[in-house]
Amino acid sequence: MRQYRALVRRTWICVQCRANSSVASPNGLRASSKPKSGLPSEPARTRFAPSPTGYLHLGSLRTALFNYLLAKRTGGQFLLRIEDTDQKRTIPGAEERLYEDLQWTGLQWDEGPNVGGPYGPYRQSERTALYQSHANDLITSGHAYRCFCSVERLDALNRQRNQAGLPLGYDRTCFDISAEESAERAAKGEPYVVRLKADQYPMFEDLVYGKTGQNRAGKKQLELIDRVYDDPILLKSDGHPTYHLANVVDDHHMKITHVIRGTEWMASTPLHVALYNAFQWTPPQFGHVPLLVDRNGQKLSKRNADIDISIFRDRDGIIPDALVNFAALLGWSHTQKSDVFTLGELENIFNLKITKGNATVVFDKLWFLQKAHAQRCAAQGGPAFESLVERTTKVAEQKWSQEQLNQILQGRSLSWLVADLLRADAKSFTTPDEFLTRNKTFFTTNIERPPYTPTTTTTTSTTDDPLSALHTLSAALTLVPESHWTADAHRANITDYLNATTENKSKEEKKALTKEMYHYLRWALSGGASGPGIPETMVILGRAETVRRLTDAREATKKSWKKYSLPGVAKGSEGSGEKV
Repeated sequence: MRQYRALVRRTWICVQCRANSSVASPNGLRASSKPKSGLPSEPARTRFAPSPTGYLHLGSLRTALFNYLLAKRTGGQFLLRIEDTDQKRTIPGAEERLYEDLQWTGLQWDEGPNVGGPYGPYRQSERTALYQSHANDLITSGHAYRCFCSVERLDALNRQRNQAGLPLGYDRTCFDISAEESAERAAKGEPYVVRLKADQYPMFEDLVYGKTGQNRAGKKQLELIDRVYDDPILLKSDGHPTYHLANVVDDHHMKITHVIRGTEWMASTPLHVALYNAFQWTPPQFGHVPLLVDRNGQKLSKRNADIDISIFRDRDGIIPDALVNFAALLGWSHTQKSDVFTLGELENIFNLKITKGNATVVFDKLWFLQKAHAQRCAAQGGPAFESLVERTTKVAEQKWSQEQLNQILQGRSLSWLVADLLRADAKSFTTPDEFLTRNKTFFTTNIERPPYTPTTTTTTSTTDDPLSALHTLSAALTLVPESHWTADAHRANITDYLNATTENKSKEEKKALTKEMYHYLRWALSGGASGPGIPETMVILGRAETVRRLTDAREATKKSWKKYSLPGVAKGSEGSGEKV
């Protein structure tokens, strides 16, 4: 074999020495046979390398997130690299929206486009000369060769083999072309591709699955005359690299130490390791995360628009921390007592305890996390809460006319009302539209009250008249001046009235009146709709609107209520009194 094709002879190391050695084995793989869930002892350099042929979706967000968290947890760096060599499929504006989506979730890259760094450029389209240089290095070392076969010849070869029932592959016709002839034909401009001479695809150590791969030869052999090879193309005829070459070259030059990606790439990893070996480079550590599937076990397709990040943000009004929290739990386990985490909290607790099985996406969990993070935002305030208020306010402006809003606002700002409502009822927040629909009585003076139905159903000849007590309370509440119109003041007034009214009553009677009182006030103020507590409702509505609604409710019930005895609580209503 000619010298330029001679393969580099690897140094032999006995099995025992290799097992006891702390350095990587000659093929760049560590000797462990079990996946490691711990963290690396050194800072990790990770990357997210999307292609601008589509938009960021739930699966790619999770990939970016795991790489980001591993870097932050170990004090390393998170890189963003744009793999834009497939110019024909590139979507205009996709790269810019990718930046927008990542930054909205809080995943800011340490190196990459718009940021820079010592190993740029960070777009593959700007690194073509580097890939061509390394392809030539592989040709010189004998690990790769130029292939001048036309598309027509390759198609004919595959058709012939398919008709004969033989496996497809390349027959290495161009491998035996001399170095001089190969270089001369290339210099004359004859089209060619560069193929890897793939004699072996080694196994590798995966951070999730342990030692894996098929450890198979790169050739498919039946009989000598029917032999074909898995010699993949590294450099296309237009001079641009394939994904495999660019990926390996970039990860090496950008000093990537850990690659976390989906299991759909696991089949390509032995080829990548073979390339690292051909270059005599040490590969990064690979960890493959499970596929995302729906309840039926079907792969969650990135073509499903419902998992596009912009849909979560713009249509559903998902809080960034809620979506990041949701993505983190898809295939990752932890030992904390709660599943609710902010991005900052995830940075402090992340590990590599990633599950092997497919991760089922259950969106009920996302809505649970949305409510939990809405409550956090409302309690803590700050930019996250301001953003939540702003998005919800915009939806309110679309749902109600300015004339309707002016009647209820009475000079107050809409954002103030929305903010107060969110603080009082964040536990019910899913989407802005659903939240506003649930609390629609706060945005219009026209509320629809059904005929009042008391919680008690037993009529007797008792002289007790619950209606009289409720009318007295509502009248007392309308006398509270503006200066004392606070939730605490209302709560105290209601409690004092209940204590005075039931001073000589039994425990059962007091419980029944308390329940009836809150039931009546909710009907009077919001038509019986669920929502914030009564004291908070009065504050959000404002004094004038509260007085108007209480007065209207008294008039509507004056002639429609029979006398009911308080002890006769309806069956099934025990313990349903509202908290103050």
